[in-house]
Amino acid sequence: MIVKWLRESIVASWLLLLFRLYVGYEWLTSGWSKVTGGFNAAGFLTGALAKTSGEHPAVQSWWASFLENFAVPNVGLFNILVPYGEVLVGLGLILGGFTWLAAFFGMVMNFAFLFSGTVSTNPQLLLLQIFIVVAGTNAGRIGLDYFIQPYFRNRYGRRR
Repeated sequence: MIVKWLRESIVASWLLLLFRLYVGYEWLTSGWSKVTGGFNAAGFLTGALAKTSGEHPAVQSWWASFLENFAVPNVGLFNILVPYGEVLVGLGLILGGFTWLAAFFGMVMNFAFLFSGTVSTNPQLLLLQIFIVVAGTNAGRIGLDYFIQPYFRNRYGRRR
């Protein structure tokens, strides 16, 4: 019942607009400060790897293996993906363009930060993004998706 309301109600779309604006602002400001202030993920990745030891490690071994064998050797890639990804997620949510996709990739980043042992505002943002993703196209009804979605439906429609 709540899913139907999230996906169809105009009241829900206004509530989701508030969620989008808040979460989008958080992503945009975080990403913009990284883009303009010079961002280097090496310190974050090193810190995450340090959280893999002890009696109650904050970072699980499978994630540490990913960080050690892929993220650290490709830190230059992450130095680009993280700040610009955060800016794009923020813009997508604020403008309501490709809303579902923006929220989904925001969730991916939130999970990555949580897996790396960083709590901060990640759980809160993750929860709000879950509502946006579950709402689907209704989350962007008050935004650019109002115009984008019909275009894609008409152009690419469902093929049987």
